[in-house]
Amino acid sequence: MALRTKANWFGVALNSPDPQALGRFYVRLLDWELHTDTPGWVTVAPSKDAGYNLGFHLEKQYERPVWPGEKGKQQMQMHLDLEVDDLDQAVAHAIEAGAELAEYQPQEDVRVMLDPDGHPFCLYLD
Repeated sequence: MALRTKANWFGVALNSPDPQALGRFYVRLLDWELHTDTPGWVTVAPSKDAGYNLGFHLEKQYERPVWPGEKGKQQMQMHLDLEVDDLDQAVAHAIEAGAELAEYQPQEDVRVMLDPDGHPFCLYLD
């Protein structure tokens, strides 16, 4: 049996000590819309009918991950990959939106960025 619903909707959720602030960061970064906005849960998507979204869940015990990973420190659980047309422009836009460029950069055509809560995300050229 396939795991499927009548409404074809897919989402990824990130934990955050401040989901409303993190959701607004991703609205600026991706030029998406804010759909759910409560102190404990925020959802952003390109549109109401897009079929996919990013969610941000309140986690009071949140610990900022380190990149790259270090033994004994909070590891990242996942990261987002975002294909871009121009890497330099995308990095500048991400920084303007509130991200920071990670110190360690493992590839020439990828830039590892950190969102305001420290979740890594990659900007990359195809």
